[in-house]
Amino acid sequence: MESFIIEGRNNLEGIVEIGGSKNAALPIIASTVLCGREYIIENIPDIEDVRMMFEILDNMGCETQFENNIAIIDTRGLNSHVVSEKLVKKIRSSIILMGAVLHRTNSVEIAYPGGCEIGLRPIDLHLKGLKKLGVEIVEKKGILYGSVKNPLGCEIQLDYPSVGATENVMLFAVGLKGKTYIYNAAKEPEIFDLQNFLNTCGYKISGAGTSIIEIEGTELQNKDTVEYKIISDRIEAGTFLSAAASMKSKIYIRNIEKAHFNSITSLFEEAGCEIRESHGTVVVSSEGKLKAIEKVTTQPYPGFPTDMQAQFMASMSTAIGTTILDETVFESRYKHVPELQKMGADITTIGRVAVIEGVEKLHGAEVNAKDLRGGAALVIAAMKAEGITKVNDIYHINRGYDNFMNKLQNLGVIITSIEE
Repeated sequence: MESFIIEGRNNLEGIVEIGGSKNAALPIIASTVLCGREYIIENIPDIEDVRMMFEILDNMGCETQFENNIAIIDTRGLNSHVVSEKLVKKIRSSIILMGAVLHRTNSVEIAYPGGCEIGLRPIDLHLKGLKKLGVEIVEKKGILYGSVKNPLGCEIQLDYPSVGATENVMLFAVGLKGKTYIYNAAKEPEIFDLQNFLNTCGYKISGAGTSIIEIEGTELQNKDTVEYKIISDRIEAGTFLSAAASMKSKIYIRNIEKAHFNSITSLFEEAGCEIRESHGTVVVSSEGKLKAIEKVTTQPYPGFPTDMQAQFMASMSTAIGTTILDETVFESRYKHVPELQKMGADITTIGRVAVIEGVEKLHGAEVNAKDLRGGAALVIAAMKAEGITKVNDIYHINRGYDNFMNKLQNLGVIITSIEE
């Protein structure tokens, strides 16, 4: 077990470089199996989820190399339609391989995915969309068996703007005859990045970033190497913003599009932070004492992201006043609350609603990261707490943050890691 040891009452100062987007990298890596060729992809975050996705591709006959945040992926040797059940159980985003592998091989065998335990996160919208496009799907003992029967582009109406369902439909539909339209599509920047990557490969997609995506089926002939650089991680940027807001700070967040996380910056500005953009850098200044926000609701993009709920809660735990958080995306995303309570936070949950009464200060404690974003929230709380905090099970954090500890150390946080 690996843990962080954090000495509290930090002030932050300095520059942090934001890495590549986890939620853009994973579907783009999955999409490389669509066509057998070589891909060179830059700005890939060095995180556990990415390395597991590479391992999945290697097990299917592909070749991957990864160094200095650059991936070289050769999918010409793909020789299997079976996605490793062991690895799928560890990484939620592996389900995106379903549409890509079906496109390439006309069949797929994949288990229900794992990852963070933050709710049921059903994949019914993925399956419903693929079935409408001509895929027959049968489930046996937790394994999904898919086979392409009568593929044809059509109109897909999503009941909810699911990011994963939008991506899976995009990856299968790019090679179908006719046009496919996805209505009520997810609008996240990561969807736009996937569209750009696929268009760079030679496919024809438009509309990403809006509620309607149009896909014109294209049979690729060009086998040249594809080179691409993915966008930076807006949730990582939001996490460092949340950390800086929670204590006396002045930090410079570089390599991020401010427009990608406006819903995050606007809330922290309302809470009392000064945030400005200068020459492509987001500058965050805070006196360390925030004002509570009356009501915050997590929503699909461009609303406030569920992936920032835990970090925002950590910031609000010492704010002046009461904040009400309404988690509308996942039904079980408050597993960090008991851990924050160990540190003195005054938080009450009723179903999907959390009421945060700001306290004067937090104190150090031994706490356990239960998931990726909840783990980041505990680190933020530990930075401003009095005394020493030990955050256990940080493999959750390492799943989604590249070089997290070193970046914090460069900002002045007193943090080390230990293995037991």
